[in-house]
Amino acid sequence: EDFFGWGGDPHFGPFHIASYILIFYGLSLLASAWKILYKAQKDHTLAVTGPYVHIRHPQYVGFVIIILGFLLQWPTILTIAMFPILVWMYIRLAKREEADAEKEFGDAWRLYARQTPRFIPRRNKPKVNEFFQKIIIWRTK
Repeated sequence: EDFFGWGGDPHFGPFHIASYILIFYGLSLLASAWKILYKAQKDHTLAVTGPYVHIRHPQYVGFVIIILGFLLQWPTILTIAMFPILVWMYIRLAKREEADAEKEFGDAWRLYARQTPRFIPRRNKPKVNEFFQKIIIWRTK
């Protein structure tokens, strides 16, 4: 905010407020995704409920949103340089996990992956409905 010549308390400037919103949303997404993922791993099923209805990797999207929020607060050369590297690493990790999930869950995973975007949710209503979720969960048991 100093860069733009805005006076006042920087903690209440537009970049900080935007960063607070991003960090809070990212943490909320991460928390809700981990609850679902923990249960799915415990039950040895695919995570297809909660935020997993909209995207296949809400935990990584949550991390990226949090990092982006902190980047708005502390934009240094190092944080700006590291941001795309971290995003690239999360994309690679997600693809590796998807390959493992396909090996483990087969057709159920492929059906879920066809219906659910990897990182960016669709603007229209998700196609995963309750019946579809039950089929995926049934096929993974």
